[in-house]
Amino acid sequence: MLSNDKLKELLYFLKLPRFIEERMLLLLRQGKISKWFSGIGQEAISVGVTYALNDDDQILPMHRNLGVFTTRDMDFEKLFCQLMGKVGGYTKGRDRTFHFGLPEKHITGMISHLAAMLPVANGFAMSYQMRNEKRVSLAFIGDGATSEGDFHEALNLAAVWKLPVIFMIENNGYGLSTPTSEQYACKNLVDRAIGYGLRGDLIDGNDVLAVIDSVEKAATHARKGNGPTLIEAKTFRMRGHEEASGSKYVPQTLFDEWVKKDPILNFEKSLSNKKWFTKKFIFQIENEIKNKVMPAIEFAVKADIPKSTESDEENDVFYMSEVDNKILSETTKSLRFVDAIKEGLYQKMEADSSVILMGQDIAEYGGVFKISEGFLEKFGKSRVRNTPIIESGIIGAAMGLALEGYKPVVEMQFADFVSCGFNQIVNNLAKTYYRWNSPLNVTLRMPCGGELSAGPFHSQNPEAWFFHVPGLKIIYPSTPSDIKGLLISAIEDPNPVLVFEHKGLYRSIKGDVPENLYNIEIGKAKVVKSGTDVTIITYGKAVHWALDLVNKLGVSVEVIDLRTLMPWDKEMVLASIEKTNRALVLHEANITGGIGAEIASTISELSFEFLDAPVKRVASLDTPIPFASHIESNVYLPHNRFKKALLELLEY
Repeated sequence: MLSNDKLKELLYFLKLPRFIEERMLLLLRQGKISKWFSGIGQEAISVGVTYALNDDDQILPMHRNLGVFTTRDMDFEKLFCQLMGKVGGYTKGRDRTFHFGLPEKHITGMISHLAAMLPVANGFAMSYQMRNEKRVSLAFIGDGATSEGDFHEALNLAAVWKLPVIFMIENNGYGLSTPTSEQYACKNLVDRAIGYGLRGDLIDGNDVLAVIDSVEKAATHARKGNGPTLIEAKTFRMRGHEEASGSKYVPQTLFDEWVKKDPILNFEKSLSNKKWFTKKFIFQIENEIKNKVMPAIEFAVKADIPKSTESDEENDVFYMSEVDNKILSETTKSLRFVDAIKEGLYQKMEADSSVILMGQDIAEYGGVFKISEGFLEKFGKSRVRNTPIIESGIIGAAMGLALEGYKPVVEMQFADFVSCGFNQIVNNLAKTYYRWNSPLNVTLRMPCGGELSAGPFHSQNPEAWFFHVPGLKIIYPSTPSDIKGLLISAIEDPNPVLVFEHKGLYRSIKGDVPENLYNIEIGKAKVVKSGTDVTIITYGKAVHWALDLVNKLGVSVEVIDLRTLMPWDKEMVLASIEKTNRALVLHEANITGGIGAEIASTISELSFEFLDAPVKRVASLDTPIPFASHIESNVYLPHNRFKKALLELLEY
């Protein structure tokens, strides 16, 4: 039972977002804000959740959860500047409404792919579990988004690992315009909790005290180590999905029914027997809100619009930090490519307890390529985690872990499977720092490449899928010493890094590798063979193809191993072209839209005056990768085309 002081405070918190929303609708009609997603009628859920949780519990709100922000004592001037896209907001005008994150308030902003934040909530919960902290995370989701795959993946993982997380479904009857009758066949969404082995609770989402009670019980359950809870809060959206969409598709009878269940009016009715609950008291609360809100709105209206430059924008894509370059050991040992990866991971985990390995079959089994074999015995189950088959779910969890200061390393069993986690990479990991200045130490290891007769789903080189996405770093080393040093740098880098590891190199090549921990700078290429007549720019296994052919032909060709694909080393490449006056770009991935196209275009644009011949691109066919080895090697892969192109260029 809440005290009178708590009830008074709760009424204030309920009325605050309603007042702000009413002002926002006026500003929308005046053209001072561009869009608004109304939470009118749903305030009890946002306010009740936030009121029930501790200030250091993490909340991942959606676009109808203004009450989360206002109940956590936001700076109103900054809030309204954010909502209006003005100077003084939280994201420099880069994010709208409630997409922004506030680490100091333990609020993580959403992306528009609605179920995507549930796996992130799991990551936060993992960090609390590993540190034995009595904290929880709570993620909001609408009824419509429960149909998405991330909903399933997040609930499944949370249940399997007994994470201290709460999933709050705001069931307002519609996913944009689609009624719940067309979204799911079960009676209630909370019924799904049984199938996952979760605790479930069905509540009246318009009763703020019911919300508080449910969330408090779920939080207590989680803090005791008993795992997650799925709560379904029945409510109703009194406005359209967003104001421009309207609500003509909603029967008037539903509005008539739910207006009687208004969460604020009904809470006030419940207080009617309190002596202090008078018209004077209501006036005082409303006046207090008005006096706090209106000056802040006026401030934001008068604030300047954000100004920026090309360099300002580009400089905020990556978190800039200096890598502590370690002194190379004078002693080396000969290691296979696969063993260099293993040693780099092992040594980094020994040196840094914040490094966490996650992936399918990586614990007892050691991964399909046995890279993490023996790690479980050394580092334990909290740091070497077998995951269910949930690429998106585990990448999202890695983001949550990184936001709590961990350095998760996620192994995609095969790079081909990363497509199942594509959204988390390109819309969450890649954009977070640009949006609200949070670094993300997330490393994704991706075994890739052909020549192993593994067919079209275990042989792809998907690096170009991500090359176009600002905010991602991409490395693709070719030697044991480079993969170890670059992998260590990737784990230490405060940005998401994709590490492509050619499977064909794992056990086919050896090289001298320094015995200690060391860094190789991300973004720096390497001249692996000097020459004067042609420059070959390549990476991965294609480096070895280039060296083999050049050595066989006995020609003066300069071979550059890019090592890093994003950012790639333009300076080294262009300097080489100025010397050789001819360029050939070689890679294993198919040719159209490949990274070679960007490099060739850059050379043609910036070094045209030095070219004595057209830039050539050599790559694999624009087909899926065939299974049959003779077709893969002799037709699909560029071996024959490479030799012909190089000879033509030398003779040009």
